Amino acid sequence: MKKLILTTVAALMATGPALADLVFPSLSYRTGPFAAGGIPFADGYADYFTLLNERDGGIGGVSTRVIECETAYNTEKGVECYEATKGEGALVYQPLSTGITYQLIPKASADGIPVHSMGYGRTSATNGKVFEWVFNYPTHYWNGASIAVKHILDVNGGDINGKKITLLYFNGAYGKEPIPTLEALSEKHGFMFDTIAIDFPGQEQKSQWLQIRRDKPDYILFWGWGVMNQVAVQEAANIRFPMENFIGIWWSGAEHDVLPAGAGANGYKSLQFHNVGSDFPVFDDIQKFVVDAGKAAGEGNQIGTVLYNRGVYAAMLAAEAARTAQEIHGATEITAAMMRDGMESLKMTAERMAELGLPNFGPTFQVTCENHGGEGLGAVAQWDASAQEWSLVTDFIAPDEDVILPLIEADSMAYAAENNIEMRCN
Repeated sequence: MKKLILTTVAALMATGPALADLVFPSLSYRTGPFAAGGIPFADGYADYFTLLNERDGGIGGVSTRVIECETAYNTEKGVECYEATKGEGALVYQPLSTGITYQLIPKASADGIPVHSMGYGRTSATNGKVFEWVFNYPTHYWNGASIAVKHILDVNGGDINGKKITLLYFNGAYGKEPIPTLEALSEKHGFMFDTIAIDFPGQEQKSQWLQIRRDKPDYILFWGWGVMNQVAVQEAANIRFPMENFIGIWWSGAEHDVLPAGAGANGYKSLQFHNVGSDFPVFDDIQKFVVDAGKAAGEGNQIGTVLYNRGVYAAMLAAEAARTAQEIHGATEITAAMMRDGMESLKMTAERMAELGLPNFGPTFQVTCENHGGEGLGAVAQWDASAQEWSLVTDFIAPDEDVILPLIEADSMAYAAENNIEMRCN
């Protein structure tokens, strides 16, 4: 497998210019049980950079190059992909896996290459005083847990004392991330909290849903990924759990997660940190300059789907950070260190997103030396089974920083002590 990865990467690198390009590796997974989510994200990520090349001549006049390396969502393969591509002028890594992110944090930090774990990874990496090379803007899992609870508070008139909330989660680093936050929020708001794990890959969940049926929680928060998502939605429909009280994290709310359940999925909710649908000018440009030109990374039929949009959003943020780095350093050909500076100075305004053809697509936010996560906003989307579409049903919601910030401080300081990291941003 290692030989195959290296051979694939070498072949891909041979197809483009060698040095002058701005290089954006893509640690993708088009195979395995998580491919249904990995494919549209990888397509959106690649297609946006192709759009910049075809329409704009790259970023600041420099072409971009995406080096895609297949990880199959396997941590060991993800690390191999990193090692195989980091020497090609890589500007930033988006691991698209919490497990891979945890392994790359020390490696990439030592190598001086930024990591952007957008909405996943190690949550406390938002503390830039400790994690110089790691970013997780515009939000992270602990914010997601807080936003979900805020939404539940909102629909219950601000009082959820005595309610039962269950976290149904992928039994791995990703799924365990929100537990400390939900425990703290349980103490603050007086709701009863418990957890139910789903082992990989999650195709069999009868025992978990028998427990849910017995315990009768008022709400289920769901941290799933891959095939386990559609299984969970179908099982919820089978026991007639009220779908409006079933709320997934942003990795548990794509079209392929709900379509198999048909009408039974109607009303299911999911958090999102960007907008949904194809009604944005940038997608017209992608259709014209990329899909119709025969340059799409995939079949060109994923535009507007949740995870294609997320791939586009991730690429846009990377491109904007690179553009910011060029401005800061007065250079068009930037290094990974310069890219880090651009990421740490990134400011996404409503005006800039409109200029990019993405008006109201995501929350406004600003990254600083101290804060690598932005303001942490997220919205709630809901599935309409008859229309077969997602729509945002709330504005972007701010997390409860009174709960979140102390947790981040404690976890990041512990990491700093364990790894002898000196504080920065003084």
